[in-house]
Amino acid sequence: MSDLRANRVAEQMKKELGEIISRRIKDPRVGFVTVTAVKVTGDLQQAKVYISVLGDDDKKQDTLVGLAKAKGFIRSEIGKRVRLRKTPEITFEFDEAIEYGNRIETILRDLNDGDTDQ
Repeated sequence: MSDLRANRVAEQMKKELGEIISRRIKDPRVGFVTVTAVKVTGDLQQAKVYISVLGDDDKKQDTLVGLAKAKGFIRSEIGKRVRLRKTPEITFEFDEAIEYGNRIETILRDLNDGDTDQ
């Protein structure tokens, strides 16, 4: 039962975090961020937020720093919007799956282009 509740809380947090980060964070370091997934522990104490950032590595690092600075504000906003006794501790991580998928797609495209040349 707790896994089902954790999943529901994670989905609600994902929706709210997208709204908060895109509309409420005014830090210029935070660029175009997409919340790709949220994983919440069964006891709802920890939330790992996976993000995708448009830009180069410097832009990604700046965004991570900006989000870390705004973590208290983000957590308080989540506390207001998602009804829980205790708001989960939030950590931000890059979602490597999108870059990995793009890299595989590029390799496959290059291989396919190589086959048509012969």
